Amino acid sequence: MATSMGDATSMASMDSVENLTEIDDIKKALERLSKHEDEVEEQLKGLLEHQGTLESKMTSLHKMLPNLQILETDSRQLNSMISFTSTLAENVSGKVRKLDLAKSRVVECSQRVEDILDLKFCTDGVQIALQNEDYEKAAGHVHRFRNLDETVIRMSAETNEVPGSTLDTSFKLLYESEEKLKNIVNSKFDAAVHSQDVASVERFFKIFPLLAMHKEGITKFSKYLAAQISEKADNNLKLALHTSEDDKRRNVLFADTVTLLFEGIARVVEIHQPLVETYYGPGQLFPMLQILQKECDRQTRKILENFKSRRQYDKLVKQVQQSVMLQQKQTAGERMDPRHLDVVLSEVALISARAELYSRFMRRRALGDLEVAMPEEEKRKEHAKEIETFWSACEMSRMVQELIGIYIMMEEYFMREMILKAVSMDAIEEGQHTSSMVDDTFFIVKKSVRRAISSCSIDGVCAMLNHACTILEQDFREVLYQRLRAGFPSGFDLQQAYNLVQASITQGKLQSSDAEKVKARASFLTSLNNAEVSCDYCKALKNNLEDEVSKLYVQQCTEQSKAKLESCLGDLGTVSGRFKDVVDFGFSQLSSSAIRPRIKPLTDSFLSTNHNISEEEFSNYEANDPWVQGSIVTLDTMLSTFKSSLTSANYDTFVTLVTTEITVQLEKAVGKTTFNRLGGLQFDKELRALVGYLSSVTTWTVRDKFARLTQMATILNLERVSEIMDYWGQNSGPLTWRLTPAEVRQTLSLRNDFRSDDIKRLKL
Repeated sequence: MATSMGDATSMASMDSVENLTEIDDIKKALERLSKHEDEVEEQLKGLLEHQGTLESKMTSLHKMLPNLQILETDSRQLNSMISFTSTLAENVSGKVRKLDLAKSRVVECSQRVEDILDLKFCTDGVQIALQNEDYEKAAGHVHRFRNLDETVIRMSAETNEVPGSTLDTSFKLLYESEEKLKNIVNSKFDAAVHSQDVASVERFFKIFPLLAMHKEGITKFSKYLAAQISEKADNNLKLALHTSEDDKRRNVLFADTVTLLFEGIARVVEIHQPLVETYYGPGQLFPMLQILQKECDRQTRKILENFKSRRQYDKLVKQVQQSVMLQQKQTAGERMDPRHLDVVLSEVALISARAELYSRFMRRRALGDLEVAMPEEEKRKEHAKEIETFWSACEMSRMVQELIGIYIMMEEYFMREMILKAVSMDAIEEGQHTSSMVDDTFFIVKKSVRRAISSCSIDGVCAMLNHACTILEQDFREVLYQRLRAGFPSGFDLQQAYNLVQASITQGKLQSSDAEKVKARASFLTSLNNAEVSCDYCKALKNNLEDEVSKLYVQQCTEQSKAKLESCLGDLGTVSGRFKDVVDFGFSQLSSSAIRPRIKPLTDSFLSTNHNISEEEFSNYEANDPWVQGSIVTLDTMLSTFKSSLTSANYDTFVTLVTTEITVQLEKAVGKTTFNRLGGLQFDKELRALVGYLSSVTTWTVRDKFARLTQMATILNLERVSEIMDYWGQNSGPLTWRLTPAEVRQTLSLRNDFRSDDIKRLKL
């Protein structure tokens, strides 16, 4: 189309060219014609380039024409053949369908004949079996009869039978035999139960499902098992109630009785579960477990009622509640001795643990049977929820939960009161850094929490962990804090206190004021040690309890319960931090009362020591040091007296505080002193001796605390001001220096032989 339009345009332009009279118009027309000519030539070239290809394709098409004619003929023949085959197949398939229909009718007829024969066989067999008292075979015939389709049999035989015929008689006879057999099986089973004939009980139990009496069979058999459990449990309870006072297990008699009950039920389930699954099929175990659990509830109630009566449990609970009220109101009154609760609490925890173990066993059995009966996950989830709800809401679980609720209250009272007793009976053994109340307190806490863990009640464990954290953080920590709040008495050091004690031994008397100071100082340092040891005890307790909890609960806990336990255990780490705060407070008291007053004279002595010395004085200082040796002796006396009274960790902290105080005060003293070259060298020697001594008396490094003073000694030991640039430029510049450029200039100005102009010209 584009070519035709171009031709039309060119023709129109040629017509118009003949009418042109102007030169410009003629030139433009010429250009258009030339351009059109070029385009036509390009098109012709393109067509000529494809001429060979087009000719070869046309030649191929000419060669293929004979083959296409043959192909057309063959296609027509194939179409005719397929049409014939299709018609033939339709005819054959129709005959096959007729044959298949005939076959299916023959099979149905054969099946109905067999059903009629089976009906006759069952009719004759059930009569003979009943006459021979072969109830299993009779039940088998009834079961076989029940699997027959009565409607089909009647329809197939209605053309040949009339009412009142043999077929009606057979059905009537079989129905009567079924009812008769049901009555016989029920009565025989009851008689076997009454006569304690175990073999007959199991024999007739197997017949119930053949008569479509699954529910009746499970119920009767479960009640029979429950009666056996009840009888045995009653005997065990009677034995427990008549146990002598000399029996080694008298403190856990009722826990043992509950254990025997649970073990008996578990043994019954283990023995009879295969029997139920074999003859009743999967999915029938849970109804049996429900009946057994109801009997378990009744027996557990009996045991716990006797437990409360014999142990005077309600009386103890009332006494604890009254004591708690007295404690909360802070009123005077005689509170119950917590030691009376120890045995009862242990037995309650044991009962709870046994109940939890038994519940897990029963749940596991029921859920395992459910998985076999219901492979579909959605249906299984609904029934699994029903199983969990049943055991969570059963009377046994409710009673144990009530016990645990009261147990938590009593265990908290026991723990709190025993810790108060440990504090009131606090004593210090000779040669010990801590008092007895620390070990006693953490022993009591560990005992109570571990007892709660042994109960297998996650809620109980979490509650006791919270109570333990509260008691340690508020009650026990407050005792230590109050003793440290009194402060470290000032006036004389521990060496003087030791001398006073020795004097009292030799002279037989000690002034009351001095005795009070000695006692107050010992109490302060012991409390400081107690707080430091309590930090470590909290961490150790947390780690030990984490191990025990993970062993008992890691597999049975839900993710929510695990998170709850981890949170409660993590609170013990927080309590450790709270004791660390007490330690820090104690050292702040000790620093203000015992460290600063003793360090101040040492730095004052440094100020009075001349560091603008001659060579003769420098040589004399080597033989008779005017400051550092005396200071070291004083520090050694102070540290040695504290070392015998502090734990190793507290002693290291004490040395660190002493070091910090020395560096702070000595740095101020150096800033007020004038040095010459020999004085700077003397100060460097003094500083090295002091650092060496303090490093030898502690396991911690103290050199870092002397970094600023060491750099000041380096500056004071320079020969020229310009040498500072050699040191200042080392190791990536001023970042390695603890002194600022202004402090460096200030330290240089302490040298009386350095000119201030030289110092100002430094480019630091």
